[in-house]
Amino acid sequence: MNLSDYLLSALGIYGLPLLFAALLIGSIGIPLPSSFLLLAAGSFVAQEDLNLWHVLGLAAAGAILGDNIGYALGRWGGRRMVTRLGKLVAKDRLSKTENWLKRWEGSGIFFSRWLITPLGPIVNLTSGLTRYSWPRFLLYCITGETLWVLIYVLLGKVFSGQVQAMSEFFGDFTWVIFGLLVVVLLGWNLFQAFRSPPEQSGSRT
Repeated sequence: MNLSDYLLSALGIYGLPLLFAALLIGSIGIPLPSSFLLLAAGSFVAQEDLNLWHVLGLAAAGAILGDNIGYALGRWGGRRMVTRLGKLVAKDRLSKTENWLKRWEGSGIFFSRWLITPLGPIVNLTSGLTRYSWPRFLLYCITGETLWVLIYVLLGKVFSGQVQAMSEFFGDFTWVIFGLLVVVLLGWNLFQAFRSPPEQSGSRT
């Protein structure tokens, strides 16, 4: 039994408390199939085993709380905390995320909640490290996580019989979108580089 199957069985037994805990832990940075769990929760809603509003509320609360714990670890734990995490957060990855966050700021936080979710935990940590405004972080966090939870739970409810297939499709789709964003960003940087006028050499005396 793989992790997804185990969590699906546990969700059927423990219900909402497990969903809340799993999304909280996943948002902090422990790798869990969170999107799959939301689809599965939507399927349970369709079967009337779980209440839709309870699922939406607790799932969003768990994800938002986990995001803010990650932010707090970065802000008050600082570089020393990152050094202790070691294997979980590579220094070069952290540096790249810092540059990415400086470029995209709030938009980067928002889209890493629901569109490019694999970046979410490292963006949380980096937001704290760079002392990004917590009220603004919280705003983008709440709107992005609420959208993510709503999309996946409702998809799980509508496509109740194809949860596993939907999970695989959206997992691949997420990385396709991420790849397209990288290509667009690189293309824009190249366009800006070619568009910039050449530096003028100094005048001869």
